[in-house]
Amino acid sequence: MTHVGRFRQNNEDSFLALTYDANEVRYLGKIGESSLQAGDFVFAVSDGMGGAKSGEFASRMVVQQVMRLMPRSYKLAAQGLSSGFGDVLEEICLKVHEEISKMGRVYAECHGMGATLSLACFTPEVMHFAHVGDSRIYYLPQGGKLVQVTEDHTHVGWLRRQGKLNEREARTHPGRNRLDQALGAGQQIVRPHIGSVRYQSGDRFLLCSDGITDALWDFRVEEHLRAPVEDKPRAFKVVEHAVSESGRDNCTAICVEVV
Repeated sequence: MTHVGRFRQNNEDSFLALTYDANEVRYLGKIGESSLQAGDFVFAVSDGMGGAKSGEFASRMVVQQVMRLMPRSYKLAAQGLSSGFGDVLEEICLKVHEEISKMGRVYAECHGMGATLSLACFTPEVMHFAHVGDSRIYYLPQGGKLVQVTEDHTHVGWLRRQGKLNEREARTHPGRNRLDQALGAGQQIVRPHIGSVRYQSGDRFLLCSDGITDALWDFRVEEHLRAPVEDKPRAFKVVEHAVSESGRDNCTAICVEVV
């Protein structure tokens, strides 16, 4: 689910939901179930930045490039080379960064444009991820507590990881949205956060843009992920709650449950 928010004129968030194998990619609907028997899954959230419409263009460009580059990674997994999965995801991030940077150099209206990326690739038993910026991936193991898997690439995020700020202080810090890393955005070098999570049946994941996390405390995010699906899917409820609480930014969420 994605929403422009209550104050923005355009939505600079983009998201991706695909199943893929070595030969092709197939879009997933906004709601549904599917099996890992036929292929792997990739989900991604990207939040664009830049003047005029360039932020919107940047995030769309990110997800399109991810869609184009992902099938290569399936060949590694099929050959039992999943240990190299992180290298593939890092290479994808660097290639996307290169493409956005090139557009920024060539076209004046794209100068300085950039985007975040939080990408989750589900193979049997393991979720591999790649991340740049301050969008997030959360993990809620069945019977466990909510974990923020990705690291915010901001100075405030670093202070939080060092234990120098608590969640309340981080949420009100004046520099909380100032990025240290982004794809494009005039950055010379990016160092994606790469990792993996071994999952089990009953585990749940959330990918979201900072419009969600600026509006909702972590315990609210956990409440939504724990709640049973009734009248609306979890992602819809997360977004609606964030828009009602704040709505100052675009809000995007993808919820994944292992069944």
